[in-house]
Amino acid sequence: MADETKNETVSDLADLKDIAGDAPQGDAADIAATADVPLREQELDKEGRAYATGRRKDATARVWLKPGSGKVIVNGKDQEVYFARPTLRLIIDQPFTITDRQGQYDVVATVRGGGLSGQAGAVKHGISQALAKYEPALRSTVKAAGFLTRDSRVVERKKYGRAKARRSFQFSKR
Repeated sequence: MADETKNETVSDLADLKDIAGDAPQGDAADIAATADVPLREQELDKEGRAYATGRRKDATARVWLKPGSGKVIVNGKDQEVYFARPTLRLIIDQPFTITDRQGQYDVVATVRGGGLSGQAGAVKHGISQALAKYEPALRSTVKAAGFLTRDSRVVERKKYGRAKARRSFQFSKR
């Protein structure tokens, strides 16, 4: 009796396989890559810009991204003036470099809090988020590079009875 139900079940599965023969085969990544529709929709404001908020340490950046000549303005100043160190400008340009979009978008950002390094990281995070909103097809590239994840490392607080967060006061024998 059990053998008969097994045979029926197997034959039923074979019938189902014939019915579902037109469905795409392979893993989910291959199926998603072949789909011509982006997984997310483009998010733009009424002026045709993508907006995003980026954060790093104590800094918060509000970023607007629109097609243009590649000009980056931070707090009303050009990026060369605001971020004088070349390493900070390299940090800001990373999302465009990894997606091959250098010189294609204008960025307007306002940054508050933190120091220059944290502010550069916040602007980079905001640009990455805005780029993923403007061109949803780039989201996987930017996400794989780790630019959409907020870097949660912050300065450890000072504890009582200590000189700093972990450093003790100098020991005096006499």
